[in-house]
Amino acid sequence: MRVLLKISWEALAGGHEAGLDYEMLDQVTDIIKELMIHNTEVWVVVGAGNFIRGAEIEQLSIDRCNADNMWMLAININAIALSDVLKKKHIESRIVNSFAIDGVVERFNKQKVIQDFSEQKVVIFGGWTGNPYFTTDTAGVLRALEIEADLMIKATKVDGVYDKDPVKNPDAVFIPSATYDQVITQNLRVMDGTSIALAKENNLTLKVVSLFEEGAVLRAVSGQEEGTTIHA
Repeated sequence: MRVLLKISWEALAGGHEAGLDYEMLDQVTDIIKELMIHNTEVWVVVGAGNFIRGAEIEQLSIDRCNADNMWMLAININAIALSDVLKKKHIESRIVNSFAIDGVVERFNKQKVIQDFSEQKVVIFGGWTGNPYFTTDTAGVLRALEIEADLMIKATKVDGVYDKDPVKNPDAVFIPSATYDQVITQNLRVMDGTSIALAKENNLTLKVVSLFEEGAVLRAVSGQEEGTTIHA
């Protein structure tokens, strides 16, 4: 099974406002290792809000395109950190980017990456889509479609989708399953509109699960009732 695992920056920050949390990196790599043991191909997209967020930088009068370019560069910091921890656990990984950074990461080429892929290797996507004004959710959906993933997992700080923010609203209702049309009409904040439209149009199945709950990602990949399933 081929899975695109989208990891939020909040998870990598481990509850902090910024920076990397080594314990969370260790936990994330353990999850990846567990998936691989269960014969899952793992391809990863990471965010970079723990270092920089384009919309916030724009408020400092920095041009939005420049701000997003800074964000895209920061994504590679998380990608390199994740790759390094995987290496320490004897898991081979490869970072590919939407743009080349000579001597650091190579540019993504679908045919080459899939041809070189092995069951013992993790591919980490850096650099977002390579274009400003898009999100890492859109990058996740785009890469999932490009590699013909069977499933996209959005691993985040909550255990699924609710009708409203469960952190701020104790009466929030958990939604175990929804169509992309329901996500749009009910304004469920799963991902941004562009990524939702792209996933819907291409019939991509998405599961939103907690990265902090032990075994949640594996259960979701195994087809068990875990988190929220979004489908066309």
